Amino acid sequence: MKINYVASCKLPTPFGVFTMHGFEEAETGKEHVALTMGELTGDEPVLLRAHSECLTGDALFSMRCDCGYQLEEALRSVSEAGRGVVLYLRQEGRGIGLLNKVRAYNLQDQGADTVEANEQLGFGADMRDYGMCQPMLEHLGISAIRLMTNNPRKVKALSDAGVTVAERRPIEVGRNPHNNGYLNTKASKLGHFLSHQDDEPDA
Repeated sequence: MKINYVASCKLPTPFGVFTMHGFEEAETGKEHVALTMGELTGDEPVLLRAHSECLTGDALFSMRCDCGYQLEEALRSVSEAGRGVVLYLRQEGRGIGLLNKVRAYNLQDQGADTVEANEQLGFGADMRDYGMCQPMLEHLGISAIRLMTNNPRKVKALSDAGVTVAERRPIEVGRNPHNNGYLNTKASKLGHFLSHQDDEPDA
């Protein structure tokens, strides 16, 4: 995937001052950013979160998912380590887009789980592509990472793209009564590594 670097700037946050780097996919014009802190070069693998956009969870405080909680935890972890990256990737709703995500939520309100809702709309369970990560990391001078994720597919996708995943670090935060079934479906149908699982149905 061809990625063009655009510009960088400072981004002060409650977790510390990051540097934000803007990138654009040459073919689609889709925009992504990398938030970095500390010295990224060297042999030591860099702490990293590849976070797919979730407007509802990241910006609107939705409790239907764990995305916003994971984003905050990733930024906090990078800040505490003093070195790391959060890639913010514009692929809303596991790649189906915001309005289709609203349609999927409507189906979930009627009883479908997250995978069933996507499939009823004619999509795969997870339509995301992580091909943009390797050129973004290459631009930043990063070849090896410690990946904050519970998703084995993300580990494989980044590895297949040429990124050395030296370690997977779990990032389990934000479980609540509204997303309990969502998380259970992540574990049972998508293979996510989650230590806690209840028998409550997906909602």
